[in-house]
Amino acid sequence: AEKPEVVMNVPTRPDVVKPVGPMLEVPKKISLAGPRVIRIEKPDVLPTPTPARDSRRAGGGGFGPRTGPGAAPPGGAGAAGRGPSARRNKRRTSSGEGGAGRIGRAFADNEQPFEPWREQDLLEREHRLNRARGFIKAHRRDTKKGGGPGRSSAAGRSEGPIKVSEPITIKELSAATGVKAADILRKLILSGTVATINSAIDNEKAMEVMLEFDIEIEVTPQTTAEAAVEQKFAEREVVDERRRDPVVTILGHVDHGKTSLLDRVRNTNVASGEAGGITQATSAFRVPVRAGDKNRMITFIDTPGHEAFTGMRARGAKVTDVVVLVVAADDGVMPQTVESINHAKAAEVPLIVALNKIDKPEATDANITRILGQLAEHGLNPVEWGGTTEVIRTSALKNEGIQELLDTLDYTADLQELTADYGGSAGGTVLEAQMEEGRGAVARMLVQEGCLKKGDFVVIGRAFGRVRDIVDDRGKRIEEAFPSMPVAISGLDTLPDSGDRFYVVGSLKEAEAAAAERKRAERERELAAPRVTLDNIFDKIAASQRKELSLVVKADVHGSLETLKAVLGKASTDEVTVSVKHAAIGGINESDVALAEATGAVVIGFNVTSSAKARQAAEQKGIDIRLYDVIYDITDDIKKAMTGMLEPELKLEVLGHAEVRQVFKVTKVGAIAGCYVTDGVIERNSQIRVTRDGIVIEKDRRLEQLKRFKDDAKEVRAGQECGMKINGYDDIKVGDILECYKTVKVARTL
Repeated sequence: AEKPEVVMNVPTRPDVVKPVGPMLEVPKKISLAGPRVIRIEKPDVLPTPTPARDSRRAGGGGFGPRTGPGAAPPGGAGAAGRGPSARRNKRRTSSGEGGAGRIGRAFADNEQPFEPWREQDLLEREHRLNRARGFIKAHRRDTKKGGGPGRSSAAGRSEGPIKVSEPITIKELSAATGVKAADILRKLILSGTVATINSAIDNEKAMEVMLEFDIEIEVTPQTTAEAAVEQKFAEREVVDERRRDPVVTILGHVDHGKTSLLDRVRNTNVASGEAGGITQATSAFRVPVRAGDKNRMITFIDTPGHEAFTGMRARGAKVTDVVVLVVAADDGVMPQTVESINHAKAAEVPLIVALNKIDKPEATDANITRILGQLAEHGLNPVEWGGTTEVIRTSALKNEGIQELLDTLDYTADLQELTADYGGSAGGTVLEAQMEEGRGAVARMLVQEGCLKKGDFVVIGRAFGRVRDIVDDRGKRIEEAFPSMPVAISGLDTLPDSGDRFYVVGSLKEAEAAAAERKRAERERELAAPRVTLDNIFDKIAASQRKELSLVVKADVHGSLETLKAVLGKASTDEVTVSVKHAAIGGINESDVALAEATGAVVIGFNVTSSAKARQAAEQKGIDIRLYDVIYDITDDIKKAMTGMLEPELKLEVLGHAEVRQVFKVTKVGAIAGCYVTDGVIERNSQIRVTRDGIVIEKDRRLEQLKRFKDDAKEVRAGQECGMKINGYDDIKVGDILECYKTVKVARTL
């Protein structure tokens, strides 16, 4: 049979055969097998200046940095016509002329061999080569360590400490020492201080950090405009120096009779007008006294004796010549008496003790001897005991010992030979400051040097101005004030702080510059955030969880305001913080009420009143305004308010005990304890503690059901039986003791 034809599936051949394009070369993967040289570059050689040579030297030969000295035409390089030189010929000839290199050209130009090298040439060449040899290496090292060109490194700095001026910031410290700011910040963090590049650090911390880089710094204090005014006053020319009146400060414990003693001296009755019978502001006045056979003026400064007025007593001791320490004969040495003794010792002024209230029945010889012993214990050994401290027995009520006290003051002042300049620029100390209607900011000051005149330009801390008027201690307007005179001036732009020094300057511009500098420093201090360290960060977290008592405080004078702020600042505890949101001098107005509403504060006024609009706004907004005239009333109320803010203390009050005598298992209910109440009372919904064999096995469970037979009961008393179901607890056995108790909240006290 004929085989069938097999047809192959052969692809058809295209009519036009196109050549295949070239194969793309696939690059091989790069494999690095170690370092290899990419390129070689020569370092940039910076030109080094060569020392100047005297061209007028006869026969002087010039020389290049490598070729050594060569012959020059007679007359040196500056010969007539400036003949051909080796450098000019070098440009005109090819590289191959005159022999190999510059030496060959030098022979070709000069047509004579080199002259012998002189000793000076050798020294200059050696110096030049030494500088050129290590220049590139030293330049790169300094650039790397210093952080860039132009910055010095610790290795290349000059010997001695580096001077840095205050205030010291990280950025300025880095620029002055050449140490990178990041390195300084790293050291600060390791020492526990978190800062930024613009943060200011104290001098001790800056010195400590830089010593770790082997760098010693010397901090130079910043020269301020205020310091310049003080220095100018200290260097002033004395015009008219003569004897001045003494300044006497009265110190002592509260209610020991200081103001009454002064009333007897000047025949007035100030003590009866004091709120609460205590002095609450520093006052100064001049009293004409007759001591011996002569009349003279004595300036007395009366200070508060209450424990809150520590700052006022310290200021009074600093401006005084003699301190009179008043001690009550019926009371003895008290805490503020000891504090006053320390103030007098710190001021290094003479001290006279006035043993007051000697007319009281309690002032027996035994008590007086005891008080003298107390004084001796604090370094005041009486004269009658062989010491040097004068103790004058006085009675302000019976006018006893007053003249003897004045004679002793006069004698003590004469021994000091007190003098002052009566003609130069005035200076002194601020005792108090307050706002007065019609006069504005008024500063009560003690003139200590010079002559203060109406129209003078003064600077007092942050306040400045031109003296508008001068009022003496008796309310009389005067044209000028001399040393040891207490006066009140107006014309200031704001209230100064008590204790600030005042100076008379030449112009209002100078006064404004010094005051503006103080204001700027105070503003920066207020806005500066407290420095966060690793040590106190957890304290700040805990402080944020404390309760806060916010206050808005207004007072009559700056000294009282300062005292209030100090007292309230010390009142804070671990659980309640007293925060003064605003403190100012003057009456209470609508702005104070608005601030109190925004901050949830209580408004406190000391020796001030509130306006009608402020009272109306406070009543509408529910703001509490408290007015006081005695400072310890404020502290008492603040303590009561803080006590009310304390979290109550939780205490357990045991109600009774029950003994389990039978246990019943009830489906869907659990274990029911059949109990006998042994003592006290068992109350429903009270807390239960289960005791087995004298060991507490379960506590803080709630008594869910209480039944007396089949009836629900609110309570079951001792001697009765009951059924008890404890919520969530069924592991009850016969013999267990069930203790019934409840948690009560007890108010805490500071």
